[in-house]
Amino acid sequence: MTERPSVLIGDDGVGRCGWVGNDAEYRRYHDQEWGRPLRDDRALFEKLCLEGFQAGLSWITILRRRPAFRAAFAGFDAPTVAAFTDDDVERLLADAAIIRHRGKITATIGNARATLALDGSLTDLIWGFAPAARPEPLAGLADVPAITPESEALSKELRSRGYRFVGPTTMYALMQSSGLVNDHVVGCHLAPSRGEAPGA
Repeated sequence: MTERPSVLIGDDGVGRCGWVGNDAEYRRYHDQEWGRPLRDDRALFEKLCLEGFQAGLSWITILRRRPAFRAAFAGFDAPTVAAFTDDDVERLLADAAIIRHRGKITATIGNARATLALDGSLTDLIWGFAPAARPEPLAGLADVPAITPESEALSKELRSRGYRFVGPTTMYALMQSSGLVNDHVVGCHLAPSRGEAPGA
């Protein structure tokens, strides 16, 4: 099996993280979303839920279905999702445009209810676990971690508040996609400068 290169040069002459490949939607996501600081409760709730749906699947599968997920889950408006009933669960299980997994569907509803029960904002909770900036950008894809102490701590905190499908690997993916860390590697046009903090 050929090892994936850490950086690929696109037909536009731009270097990007090798996981992007040649998929146009992945390229857009990489350039416009992944690693960019996200500080919006609704958007973070959406990312948290979609990362949970991704468990066991490829992210591109979720990304291509994101419009359908948004339609099915009321734009990931937490108060609306929190009010979903058993009838809504059955509706979602019949929706072939999303991932029809009962556990993940009910977890999303439960996670909305857990979000409403917070004594502060979801943004403040999640960003409270952002690590310090790395002194150097990651050299290559082999250096990208799957779990960190911060993602383990965030996972533990969310579970204590009733969230589900928020394991430490899933939470590190959330940290990457929401810009709590910048895991663009050396040679990618979005790689951070030395010591650059997330959001800089």
